[in-house]
Amino acid sequence: MSAGNRPLAEQVALVTGGSRGIGRAVARELAHRGAHVAINYRTGEEAARACLTEIESDGGTGELCPFDVGAADAVGPAIGALAKARGRLDILVNNAGITIDGLLLRYREEDWQRTLEVNLGGAFRCSRAAARFMTRKQYGRIVNLSSVVATMGTTGQAAYAATKAGLEGMTKALARELASRQVTVNAVAPGFIDTEMTAGLPEELRAMYLAMIPLGRLGTADEVATAVAFLCAPEASYVTGHVLAVNGGLHT
Repeated sequence: MSAGNRPLAEQVALVTGGSRGIGRAVARELAHRGAHVAINYRTGEEAARACLTEIESDGGTGELCPFDVGAADAVGPAIGALAKARGRLDILVNNAGITIDGLLLRYREEDWQRTLEVNLGGAFRCSRAAARFMTRKQYGRIVNLSSVVATMGTTGQAAYAATKAGLEGMTKALARELASRQVTVNAVAPGFIDTEMTAGLPEELRAMYLAMIPLGRLGTADEVATAVAFLCAPEASYVTGHVLAVNGGLHT
């Protein structure tokens, strides 16, 4: 992409869980479009640095921004320091998430709480911290990474599905709340995407999922990243409170 065709030039973006999978693809895509990207991670500094190297090799800029989105006392100071150092924060992509699978009758309370703290609580805290800066500037883009399971459901993922459904509800509420300050809030809900998480699926389960997808294949992280980038673009200024499905026709 040429220097004259970088729609996010001079903008600052924060991608939580940006060191691998969909988050990594999103970080690279936003940087490719001109944004300075802060790559958040909790563990896996090596993967985060590798992502930053890829961004810089493509002519982009970025930095590492380590903190645990599930830690209430860590989010505000980390995002505040980023925004103050850069003088702005234009884009927040709430991608960080975990899945601790298990059937209802055996599910542990601590796993339920941790899933909620990271997937839903983390997005809430990051959005609250980022919105303080975005509303002052009268501009911002918040994109939450949901999942097809928010509306479709999956056996053994009650906690994960609950957090993603909650995330979509929060997206719609915050879109109304922040619209008057020209801050849009949207979500992208991927289906089955070819990442490290799905790579470990048993072959028979993978075949079953493929049979359910009208397009007949798993999606790619880059395809999800392109959808996220669209919602972050100036051209998406009239799109807010929307959940964009990227699932190959699996569920509508």
